[in-house]
Amino acid sequence: MIHRLQIALPIAVAAGALVLMDCSGGDSTNSKPPGSSSAGGSTTSATNTSSETSSGGGSFGFDAGITDADLTEDSACAQQAAEATLVKKPVDVIIAIDNSGSMGQEIKGVQDNININFAQILQASGIDYRVIMFAEHGPLGPESVCIEAPLSGIPQGGCANPPGAPVNNPPIFFHYDFHQVSSHDGLCKLLDRYAVPDDHNAAPMGWQQWLRPEAFKTFLMVTDDGVSCTSNTGKGNFNDNDKVGPGDAVATQWDVALTTMDPVQFGTPEKRNYIFYSLVALVEKDKNNKALPWLPSDPITTQMCPTAADPGTGYQGLSNLTGGLKFPLCSPMFYDTMFNEIAKGVIEGAKLNCEFEIPEPPANLEIDLETVIVEFTPSNGPAVQFEQVADENECAAGKFYIDEQAGLIKLCPDTCKQVEGDDQGKIQVLFGCKGDVT
Repeated sequence: MIHRLQIALPIAVAAGALVLMDCSGGDSTNSKPPGSSSAGGSTTSATNTSSETSSGGGSFGFDAGITDADLTEDSACAQQAAEATLVKKPVDVIIAIDNSGSMGQEIKGVQDNININFAQILQASGIDYRVIMFAEHGPLGPESVCIEAPLSGIPQGGCANPPGAPVNNPPIFFHYDFHQVSSHDGLCKLLDRYAVPDDHNAAPMGWQQWLRPEAFKTFLMVTDDGVSCTSNTGKGNFNDNDKVGPGDAVATQWDVALTTMDPVQFGTPEKRNYIFYSLVALVEKDKNNKALPWLPSDPITTQMCPTAADPGTGYQGLSNLTGGLKFPLCSPMFYDTMFNEIAKGVIEGAKLNCEFEIPEPPANLEIDLETVIVEFTPSNGPAVQFEQVADENECAAGKFYIDEQAGLIKLCPDTCKQVEGDDQGKIQVLFGCKGDVT
């Protein structure tokens, strides 16, 4: 018998599970009648006219009928069900702050807004987030950075007389403290300190220690200057010269250096696992709306806001290259709106991980991977079936492939976008089984 599994749950969820139910060979004599109780005490009414089943404890039902000619009664499980939940990727946010002498008001603006207009928004969204502060810790006077609760472990008001070391708040906040991010070297310091301990040895393996391989990475650079530095670990010389062309060149160069340093964490230039936001000294996009972001489609500008040192063309280039927003630094009174927008971007960056685990079949049976059907029913339209292709290289919209080595069914990128855009849609999956393999 062939049964289609309906996963009757929202697409955009934060946790996933996979449950394999009973699966037997071509004999359907043990199928439960309609409405009979399952092991979990729930009942499911099926619409199959030839055989109906009920599942245990799940919020899904399955019906008869098959649209794929490859699936036959001889090749499919008589009873099988798997609950596969689409999981959103966690997000690691790396905030790098220039600790030079001209940054006092800007640092205060960050400290005033990072909890209320950033972390609380992330918390309310339900995504799995982590913030890594990359800057010198200490009092505001010498342009150091101190973050209070609820994000960090320092009590509210504690930064008026901050402790000598940051107080991390695992798993959501870590402060990589060292002396220091200077005016022009933020990009080099991010590379050079990646595997170097912080000043308190809280991260003996460097700031990489707090990154999660499964997480999407969001960088935010906060500086009123440009890029001019040499990596002391041989990763390159970076100089944007406060101009457009060199700014683009720095972006490409740093992108290669970062992804080459750790492709597991950051992806590749062809398939990045990070985005770069800039809070830098470029001119306001709209004089009447000073918090309005420049889009990644907006070209690099060399015009500066009033209290700027340099326009940060290299940072602008990285935002354009990776799809991040760019904000003018010179108006800390508008950081509430800016951090609100950045938080929204981080939430959107928690991309759906469009993968389903392939379940282990019961004894003497084998999943017939060639028969897998994935069907998506949008909230406002008819169901569409996604076509299986051989591998990622054949990906296109409306297709999926199976990674046998990883044991995963993977929606192609354009297919994933279609699914994640509809959080009320439903996925249906049918696994056919081969017969007795003993």
